[in-house]
Amino acid sequence: MVGERAETKTGGREASTGFIPGDYSLAVGMPATPPPKGWKWSKLTDLARLESGHTPSRKYHEYWDGGVCWVGIRDATANHGQTIYDTNQHASELGIKNSSARLLPKNTVCLSRTASVGYVIVMGKEMATSQDFVNWVCSEELDHQFLKYILLSENRSFLRFASGTTHQTIYFPEVKAFHICHPPLPEQRAISHILGSLDDKIELNRRMNATLEGMAQALFKSWFVDFDPVIDNALAAGNPIPDELADRAEVRRQALANGTANREAAKPFPAAFQQTESMGWIPEGWEISCFGEVSTCFDRKRIPLSKPQREVKKPGKIPYYGATSIMDYVNEWIFDDTYLLIGEDGSVIKDDGTPFVQYIWGKSWVNNHAHVLQGKDGISTEHLMLFMQSQNLAGYVTGAVQLKINQKNMNSIPFLKARDSVNLQFSEAVTRLYERIKLLSEENVTLINLRDTLLPKLISGELRLSDTAVKAYELTA
Repeated sequence: MVGERAETKTGGREASTGFIPGDYSLAVGMPATPPPKGWKWSKLTDLARLESGHTPSRKYHEYWDGGVCWVGIRDATANHGQTIYDTNQHASELGIKNSSARLLPKNTVCLSRTASVGYVIVMGKEMATSQDFVNWVCSEELDHQFLKYILLSENRSFLRFASGTTHQTIYFPEVKAFHICHPPLPEQRAISHILGSLDDKIELNRRMNATLEGMAQALFKSWFVDFDPVIDNALAAGNPIPDELADRAEVRRQALANGTANREAAKPFPAAFQQTESMGWIPEGWEISCFGEVSTCFDRKRIPLSKPQREVKKPGKIPYYGATSIMDYVNEWIFDDTYLLIGEDGSVIKDDGTPFVQYIWGKSWVNNHAHVLQGKDGISTEHLMLFMQSQNLAGYVTGAVQLKINQKNMNSIPFLKARDSVNLQFSEAVTRLYERIKLLSEENVTLINLRDTLLPKLISGELRLSDTAVKAYELTA
């Protein structure tokens, strides 16, 4: 029966007889230190069935693109700490049958053990994994979420457990010797509930932000790509619609007929189109400008810091940005406002040709691998970002080995500029959305800090829940 103790399905060498300490509640081998009162150290394989994974042969197409979710490293790195319900790749039942991969049950806890070591996910339904993972099917004595939080708290420990020069790997003798410190099941579940409630709120905020960003992108597309308000006004005035826009005009006729068209928002827009050589039909009175004319570049203020230089500026909470993401945190800043960052070199465009962009606010430090920009001349910074997210910049990238979007090429990108009244209305609309995004993002920073503070204390027994709290959870669970 799934979830009950069963023989470990990994084969190979026996468990290590050595000892490697973890940070909190995990170790290779049995620790000599006593556990907190009421807790105990147990061999993990006494509480959960250990499973490995495998990759069906790529030689046979019929082994792939089936209905079996197959967990690879990309799934783990993109969903660290999360429960997943789908995967990037899918195997077929035939592929699973003809490999050493096994279909594992819902709530299986997975840990990446090689290449990218230490990523943790939970299966939201039956799945198989690659051989890059070790997986545990928990018995009734171990809450799967509690095990997940133990593994999350021990992220630094996995580097001690791993070996190898080129690629770090946690080998099975060490995995088989994993010991965890745990309280009785009711306290495990109460701890998981506290940490899980914080994670749920963090995830809810992330989803809300994704929805708000989607709303902003949809509004940009409607106004500046599809020209919906202009078509609405042209239809209402009986003006001709260019043949190239006929399909969209039919959609807008239906919106006008059923009352879903926003006639108030369309007031600042023209009611006719004009033809241009470079962009085809555009709204009447709008002009073709370029990115450099509607943006201010602050690249001269950037200061790159080497890793040793960043170490001098620690500890800190100021994000240090690179071309695509936060690289580090320092204790000083060179920017303090809302900016758009566009990758300048290295990773500059995605597979679809759109650039890597970052929307940042507050105190920050940016290195010389990202352009630092703000909108100007009636164009908001948010407007710039939504524009860039819609552009294929493959033709503006130089370099064969080291890809680069230089200032000259970036500034030459054509930009369709609407009337000031339209730009103002758009800025007001998207600013409201992004102010909400900022608030939710800042709330998440607070929640993440709280969770990360509580996690090691709760999972190690340093911070104990009262019997009353545990019983209260049992009554409401």
